[in-house]
Amino acid sequence: MAATNAERNHETSQLEFSLDVPFPSPREAAIALRSLSPDREPRKSGISKHLALTGSTLTAKWSADEARILRVSVNSFMDHLTLVMETMEMFGPPATQ
Repeated sequence: MAATNAERNHETSQLEFSLDVPFPSPREAAIALRSLSPDREPRKSGISKHLALTGSTLTAKWSADEARILRVSVNSFMDHLTLVMETMEMFGPPATQ
């Protein structure tokens, strides 16, 4: 199950949201990271997204000026994450190298 955290940074007035997504293995988490990393935010200002990997957990962190922009970005990411997870589930666990 994924863990989330949402708050407003009172020093910068930015909305912040983070999402931790556990995977069965570090390899599957790395595949998800590589699949989701190419998707940059369409807006150059107002929002930033950072993806990181710790063991078998993929962490996504956002910082945004407005709630609407944050919501759109998180929803888009969740749609892509769902597609990646369904694809990995359909084709089975990754082969070892």
